[in-house]
Amino acid sequence: MIIEPRMRGFICLTSHPKGCEQNVKNQIEYVKSKGTIEGAKRVLVIGASTGFGLASRITSAFGSNAATIGVFFEKPAAEGKTASPGWYNSAAFEQEAHKAGLYAKSINGDAFSDEIKQQTIDLIKADLGQIDLIIYSLASPVRMHPKTGVLHRSVLKPIGSTFTNKTVDFHTGNVSQVSIEPANQEDIDNTVVVMGGEDWSMWIEDMKAAGVLATGATTIAYSYIGPAVTEAVYRKGTIGRAKDDLEATAFTITDSLASIGGKAYVSVNKALVTQASSAIPVIPLYISLLYKIMKAEGIHEGCIEQIQRLFSQRLYAGTTVPTDDKGRIRIDDWEMREDVQEQVAKLWLEATTESLPAIGDLAGYKQDFLNLFGFGFEGVDYDADANEMVGVSSIK
Repeated sequence: MIIEPRMRGFICLTSHPKGCEQNVKNQIEYVKSKGTIEGAKRVLVIGASTGFGLASRITSAFGSNAATIGVFFEKPAAEGKTASPGWYNSAAFEQEAHKAGLYAKSINGDAFSDEIKQQTIDLIKADLGQIDLIIYSLASPVRMHPKTGVLHRSVLKPIGSTFTNKTVDFHTGNVSQVSIEPANQEDIDNTVVVMGGEDWSMWIEDMKAAGVLATGATTIAYSYIGPAVTEAVYRKGTIGRAKDDLEATAFTITDSLASIGGKAYVSVNKALVTQASSAIPVIPLYISLLYKIMKAEGIHEGCIEQIQRLFSQRLYAGTTVPTDDKGRIRIDDWEMREDVQEQVAKLWLEATTESLPAIGDLAGYKQDFLNLFGFGFEGVDYDADANEMVGVSSIK
């Protein structure tokens, strides 16, 4: 079938298998071009199919020759209907890993569930014995709690008062005002249950109890802080409360892992175009201004550049991992540079529908958004018939 992008709001309803394959290959080539990282050799990535999780799996495999297990919740293809992009990404990753002689297996299912945790532990025991590095990179709007059976939904809301600021429709370039009503306590609690640290902690506790954590095992979860302009709706809003919980959980996990010499970290990463960030009002406008500045300064990074730098210059650069005064790894350092943020703040005041094409990088935003779904890559013939029925080799 000929596969074209079909948009609905901040979601693309189709994905291109060959484009997703090209995306994975491009990331692999980047990691290989940067040389070997003396990192972990047995890696579990929870949330391994897109974004930072996928980049972490690629960096581990092709930077450190690691055996990897990836856990994700993706939709396979049906006749005449494409799979989700994460499915095609994972199929391409396994194909390239196996070609390179690397162990790579995947589990598709709800990572919040006890069942998938147990399935993963069983696979580790059977194939790898133990795990040296666990990446926790889940991004889901809902969580079925495995102990209570209650379905929790996260919300993106400010706390305390209504938030009003600029945003952009990245499809049309129209800059407008958006207002978001404040959260109530139930909204805050639900968001923390979905996006906080409880599930991360459950994974590590279950793995520790099963004896599948190697001596000195490290685990990392990903977070974001961001600038003053997004603070009310992000870091000081419901999501921020969840991120505070996630960051606090790193310390409790570290305490729990002390008996095996293990450590938990939160890495604060930079703003990037993802399906999740595209859904957050204000963020697309901020990113389009940020991209313009960071590209001009020669310090722009996508997911793979960011994670390759995290592994090579933070995690495995010496005997100690550098952290800020709150114990977090900061790989958002270039985004949060004072001169960069001063320029963003200035451009924010100037941003209108008319001025944005000149002062922002909306074209770059759109390109990155299309890339998420396998569209817009050089070397892919989008006019040719594509076989949508692609399987992930380790998933039967």
